[in-house]
Amino acid sequence: MFIDMHCHSVASDDARATVDQYLKWVTVLRSKGYRVDGIVLTEHRQFNREADYSEISAESGVVVLRGAELDTRHGHFLVYGVNDHLTRRFDFSDVRTDPFELMREARASGAIAIPAHPGRSGIGLCEYIAQGVEFPEVKTVELLNGGSRAGENERAAELVQARGYWGTGGSDAHFVSAVGRCLTRFPDHIRTEAELVQALYRGGFQPVRLEQTAQQPVEAKESR
Repeated sequence: MFIDMHCHSVASDDARATVDQYLKWVTVLRSKGYRVDGIVLTEHRQFNREADYSEISAESGVVVLRGAELDTRHGHFLVYGVNDHLTRRFDFSDVRTDPFELMREARASGAIAIPAHPGRSGIGLCEYIAQGVEFPEVKTVELLNGGSRAGENERAAELVQARGYWGTGGSDAHFVSAVGRCLTRFPDHIRTEAELVQALYRGGFQPVRLEQTAQQPVEAKESR
């Protein structure tokens, strides 16, 4: 299953695409022979627990899941499996969130928090490691990011290689045609946010670029 793990809709302050527009573009990609089975909406510094994408997901055959991208004292973190415990425990709008506490509380409550675009200049995990900060709780990072500048994904790859991390892929889409640029290939079917979290803890996934999904068969109505 190929899932874009990092997307921003108009709910994020710097994005210009609606969820419906993303799903229509996925249909275009599929018509060109590419495969995108799902997307995760990781809006900046927020989580809308009332958002329900089940209807358009079923209509499009694309799994639509929710997460969040939070600013912390040591860079951005993608949170999957956001739950009531986390939304009570943390102010998602706080740009000085403690990443170590976030990772611990996420794991304890059945969620997971992973560093986003670790190779990014100024705010990536690599910057903080270079400063001597250690992150013993990190097991997985975003390896392929569709919005990264030249050299940043390569820097992330070096980190993954050196530390033995698992790596995910996500487009970091803020506009329609960016969705699906980078994805994560999971060996199992994923239908819910809980299943996504379990898959991330289990391992066995790989980051891929859109071009690598070409000619992969698509199962009809996978989101049903």
